[in-house]
Amino acid sequence: MFHPSQSAVTRGLIVYVHPFAEEMNKSRRMAALQARAMANAGYTVLQLDLLGCGDSSGDFGDASWQDWVDDVVFACQWLRSKCDAPLWLWGLRAGCLLTVQAAQHLNETCHFLFWSPTPAGKPLLQQFLRLKAAGDLASGNAKAVMDGLRQQLAAGAPVEIAGYLLSAELASGMELATLTPPVSAGRLEWLDVSTQANASLSPASTKQLQTWQSAGVSVRSQVVEGPPFWQTSEIEEAPNLLVATLAALDQPTSAAATP
Repeated sequence: MFHPSQSAVTRGLIVYVHPFAEEMNKSRRMAALQARAMANAGYTVLQLDLLGCGDSSGDFGDASWQDWVDDVVFACQWLRSKCDAPLWLWGLRAGCLLTVQAAQHLNETCHFLFWSPTPAGKPLLQQFLRLKAAGDLASGNAKAVMDGLRQQLAAGAPVEIAGYLLSAELASGMELATLTPPVSAGRLEWLDVSTQANASLSPASTKQLQTWQSAGVSVRSQVVEGPPFWQTSEIEEAPNLLVATLAALDQPTSAAATP
């Protein structure tokens, strides 16, 4: 989905990278609402479905992690051809991991907008594999199921989990992915979501932010009250996040603060 800026002057180019598996479907409404709000505020936004996801070509089981990184790189290059404006990579959850790897292949400064980022891919993969073993918890066979899944992936065979065929290439790439700041990083806006008012960043998030700051990146973070819409049983909205995101983009780089 391409959302051209509704202003005479484009304030920035934004590529949205969706989260993993079912989290993508739960997040579609929020991503669309935010993309439209960004376009109305003067930003040009591109939402893409990665290979095998949503309305894209191919099947989920065909995708590797590198395929998805390449998709993001291509999306950035396509959007760059439309306009000369600052480039932002906007990720949600696992999408944040893909943005930092894609930025390593772009020959320009990239700014980052993170929504509740996953600090690393390994725990996300572990959580996904556990869906397969969930039914065996009561019988005590969960460990055997998890070991079996790991062995299949190590042998290069795909595994089927919750209706998704996970390839060995996708699993291995995700397991190695981290939020390491790329050399091209210019600015980071980190927004977490919590159901509690006045919540603080988790220790894991704080540690990641300190890493980015130590790398010379201009960093600002905040926790916004709202539902974890990417995992709720029903489709939900987080209006506070929509407002906070636009406000974060509007801040000058020099206003970025320590986490």
